[in-house]
Amino acid sequence: MTDVPPLALLAGGLATRLRPLTEKVPKSLLEVAGEPFVAHQLRLFRAKGVGRVVICAGYLGEMIREFVGAGDRFQLSVEYSFDGDRLLGTGGALRKALPLLGREFMVVYGDSWLDTNYGALAAAFRSAGKPAMMTVFRNDGAWDASNVEFDGTRILAYDKRVRTPRMRHIDWGLGMFRPEVFAGRAAEQEFDLANLYMSLVKRGELAGLEVRERFYEIGSAAGMAETERHLRQSYASNLQPPNGGIEG
Repeated sequence: MTDVPPLALLAGGLATRLRPLTEKVPKSLLEVAGEPFVAHQLRLFRAKGVGRVVICAGYLGEMIREFVGAGDRFQLSVEYSFDGDRLLGTGGALRKALPLLGREFMVVYGDSWLDTNYGALAAAFRSAGKPAMMTVFRNDGAWDASNVEFDGTRILAYDKRVRTPRMRHIDWGLGMFRPEVFAGRAAEQEFDLANLYMSLVKRGELAGLEVRERFYEIGSAAGMAETERHLRQSYASNLQPPNGGIEG
């Protein structure tokens, strides 16, 4: 039995920065390196030991289910949690999906390519004794604005809007949670996952884990082009990051 817990894939946003590409196709199904991006993600998750994925879907989410199905061709078990009549945001979508996710789970954004050792994250999370963990990358403003102050084990500050010189790291995009961190949030409440992270930092309940490998994303046209190049080069050379990319 795998030590890697279920993974929630956040794929419900409107992807307005990619219009008109996403007017009739959800971001997860945009073609990158020859096939829909979600196919690359699901194969990566399977290779890293993930056995079950819950796709949190919203805008055009039925198209994602039609393509992925139950996950058989990716050797995964895939289930779905739909926002419903209105979009719930990244935090609200996770809150609604809790009945499908169990006592601990990972979270990845639907536009991110995050190649690392997911089992090492799970082990670090269990050792940290906190109800939530954020992976961080020493960014120094290189690929996006740094938004995390990290002391090597704890997240001391996190804010996507108000930044300080002490913020040398960035939220890498892979987190892990126990469901109790969502206590007090209504099942249909709209909120952003970033707001939950900020409240966890204030309570001293957010552990941190540094990742060496940089992130790739398809949230913008430039990011999509860069991710395309990276995937094609990786597949051509069949390279994997040493030790899966996580420190330790």
